[in-house]
Amino acid sequence: MIQETVKTFGFLVTDQASMMCLTSAIEPLRVANRLSGQHLYDWRLLTFDGEPALSSNGFRVIPDMLLEEATSLDVLFVCGGIGTDKIKDEHVLAELRRIVQHGTGIGGLSTGSFVLAAAGLLNNFRCTVHWEGAVSLQESYPEVMFTGSLFEIDRNRYTCAGAVSSLDLMLHIIAQAHGNKLAEDIALNFMHDRLRDQNDKQQVVRKLQLAAKSQKLLAIVEIMEQNIEDPIAPDNLAKEVGISIRQVERLFRQHTGRSPARYYMELRLEHARLLLLQTSMSITEIYIASGFSTHSHFAKSYREYYGISPSHERKPKLVV
Repeated sequence: MIQETVKTFGFLVTDQASMMCLTSAIEPLRVANRLSGQHLYDWRLLTFDGEPALSSNGFRVIPDMLLEEATSLDVLFVCGGIGTDKIKDEHVLAELRRIVQHGTGIGGLSTGSFVLAAAGLLNNFRCTVHWEGAVSLQESYPEVMFTGSLFEIDRNRYTCAGAVSSLDLMLHIIAQAHGNKLAEDIALNFMHDRLRDQNDKQQVVRKLQLAAKSQKLLAIVEIMEQNIEDPIAPDNLAKEVGISIRQVERLFRQHTGRSPARYYMELRLEHARLLLLQTSMSITEIYIASGFSTHSHFAKSYREYYGISPSHERKPKLVV
């Protein structure tokens, strides 16, 4: 059912907040109103103390709402930037908890997720953050279910990696409320090539996580990534990095929770998805390029991992 009521989003701007992150979140709302010919969205700017905040590029952001008034919002987003991970102001954290208890949704753009995590508002929720803060977030807040996606929506929690992914998050929210056609038109307006979703990952995050855990593991994964079309057998992977197959198995189980074969399979499926979404290659060409020998095996594995068949992945998804 298409929503008709006006939604009001608030953006809590921290000092040194990313201006690209902020504008990438607000501009889709403005264009949604313009292209639809309807008043679909309002937005408000807030700061911690009600005084102007200095953004990352030196622009002064002047608030038009106090944090104490944020319970009137549908969703409040904390817009982060450099240094946001250090914010531990107990008054602010308490205010955020109060706002959520009132029923307002809460979100974090870029490193804004650190503020939500510090307030305990992401415990047992899926979330993401800009790749520069990924390892730190996981180490500091183990109760948070970090995914490394471009954006995450888990119940009334909204997080994204910042920059252009703020646009992706907003396009997804708009598509859920008003259909894909409007979201696609907005994306086209911003020269954005496609509607990305929660299956789209920050590729650099994987490398950072693996490097922090084991250089041997990272080396194996890099070999896997270089050999997608012709997968290398586990024994040969072990020989490439100079350890036993048993050590390889132990590394993957300990640090990824998967067997080497399963991890390799997921890499190949992610590769196939990008080819489906970003190229005109036939499905046959794609499954061969992704290391599968038969269409049936590829289709079954793809459906099990993504919940959709490869052929349907290419069709426009109807969101109402």
